[in-house]
Parts: sequence; C-alpha cells; structure tokens
Amino acid sequence: MNISAIIFYAISALILGAGILAVTSVKIFRSAIWLLFSLVGIAALYFWMQVEFIAAIQIVVYVGGIVVLIIFSIFLTQHSGKEMPNPPKSKMIFSALASLFGIAFTYNLIYRYDAFAMNSSKPFNTSMNEIGTQMLSTTNYGYILPFELVSMLLLAAMVGCIVIAMRPSTNPISSATITLTGSEILNTKD
Repeated sequence: MNISAIIFYAISALILGAGILAVTSVKIFRSAIWLLFSLVGIAALYFWMQVEFIAAIQIVVYVGGIVVLIIFSIFLTQHSGKEMPNPPKSKMIFSALASLFGIAFTYNLIYRYDAFAMNSSKPFNTSMNEIGTQMLSTTNYGYILPFELVSMLLLAAMVGCIVIAMRPSTNPISSATITLTGSEILNTKD
C-alpha cells in the first residue's frame, strides 16, 4: 500500500466518521460541527484528486456558507445547548434500512460500471479557462443551471436564517414588556 492510498483511506475515514457523528449526536450544535468536519473532509478528498478549484468551491459554498448559516441559526434560536429528542424506533429502523439500501445501490453502481478502471493518472481537465467556460455555458455540457441553483441555495439558507432569527418569542411576557404599578400610573402627568 502506497502513501496515496493511505491518505485516501484516512480522508475517507474522516468523512465517514464525521458524517456518522453528525447524524447520531444528541446535541444540535455538535451535529453542526461534525457536519463541518465532514464537508472539510470532502474538500480534502477533492484536493487529493487534484481538483483544487472544486475543493475551493466546496469550502466556500458549503463550509463557509451553509454550515456557518446553520451555526448562526442555532445560536440565534437559543438552542445551542439543548439535546435533540430521541427519534421513535420506527424512524430508526426505516433510517437503517434506507442506509443499507443506499450502500447496496452504490455498491451495485460501482461494480456494474467498473468505476475503478482508470486509464490516466489525472483524468480531469482542471484548467481555469475550461472550468469557467463550462460553468457559464448554456450548451449541453454547460453548468449554468447548477451554478444558479447553488446561488439560490445560499439565498434560501440566508433567508431561512433571518426568518428563524426574527421568529417571535413564544413567551407571552417578553423582556421588553413594561409593567407599571398603580402609584406610577397615578403620578404620571399628561
């Protein structure tokens, strides 16, 4: 086993471990932090594959945008230290079956289409000119629609963060309520 394979397995273990901890953590803030580590691991995998531009986009869009907005939403709603309720057993069983189905489906795709047969050491064309042309192109192989969808995703995340932060408190007597005693009401002059 060479060093490249060891790095790949280490990055994969980081992604899988952080993903599992993000899903199974009982504290919502810790789940968000594990999601952050998982997404950083995916960016590291892109760096390992020598696709630096996609790795930078992963960090800027998901780590720098989505996860930071999730963390701000958690802090603004005052739920950072609370534990999430345990899901019912039926949801846990369904989740486990869905995970096993996903693993089986991925395994089937990988080995049916021989995904590990590589003929070149660097199969990607990663020149900035080619990436820019394809990203903003409207032809068959253009990526203008996914590019716009990512911008809409970031906009929706920001609007969601604002809506959650501006949600009125459920407490009928908020800290801004002013109470006057009877003597204060009598002593006020028009």
